[in-house]
Amino acid sequence: MTLIFVYNTDSNPVSSLIDLGHKILSPETYSCSLCKLTHGPFTEIDAWKAFRTSIGYPMEFLHRDEFEKKYNQRFQYPVILKKNTMIEVLLKKEDIDSLADLDALIAAVQKCLPEKE
Repeated sequence: MTLIFVYNTDSNPVSSLIDLGHKILSPETYSCSLCKLTHGPFTEIDAWKAFRTSIGYPMEFLHRDEFEKKYNQRFQYPVILKKNTMIEVLLKKEDIDSLADLDALIAAVQKCLPEKE
């Protein structure tokens, strides 16, 4: 099983600059709650990095344009998916938007995972 995290932004340089401006100047207007939870203005949050490197599942992180090109599917973004033979939604946009902080995101992801033997 692979976890796929899809951010509500595109991968081009203009989008990156706009995102940076939102995060620094007006964070309340930033449209990607997943990015707000996992990244500061310039780098990934250390607690998120520690979680994703210790979880024991392959993870893929994509911008919405990258995801749609690679998988030829669309969702409401951000979204967290799992891929076995099919792609299934683990946490939809509304779920991610409602999370209070990074600890809540980590707990929500862990809750969706199968127990390891």
